Parts: sequence; structure tokens; C-alpha cells
Amino acid sequence: MGVTEDLADALARDVIEAAELMGDETLVAETAKIIGASSTTAEEAFLTAVRVRMAAKRGRRFLEDRLRAFEAKIKDQG
Repeated sequence: MGVTEDLADALARDVIEAAELMGDETLVAETAKIIGASSTTAEEAFLTAVRVRMAAKRGRRFLEDRLRAFEAKIKDQG
């Protein structure tokens, strides 16, 4: 990745973590607005990184749930 994507991704990780810790659903949007005031390129890179990371989290959770269900089914059968 380039410097823009690297910086945006690092910030996205930190903002997602902080938003979850504080229970603040607006933190991502507020951060994007602040970034966008200076650089729309950085704002887009940040929002892309947030979307990708959040999608990956949802995908990971889905997979873990499915695996737990499968393991419980196998345990119940045996």
C-alpha cells in the first residue's frame, strides 16, 4: 500500500477500536468529516479501510458462529 492507504488504515484501526470501547457510533463519521476537510483522498482511503475492516469482522464472526454450531452438532451426535 501507499502512504495514504497505510496511514488511513492505521487510523481506521484506532478509530474502530475507540468507537467500540466508548460505544460511540458517530466516531467514524466525525473522524471522516475532520479528515475530509483537509483531504478528500485521505477521507476516502479512511472510509474504505473502515468498511473493509468492519466487513472482515462481520465475516469472521459469521465463520466463528458457524464453526461453533457445527462443533456443537458433532458433539451432540457423538
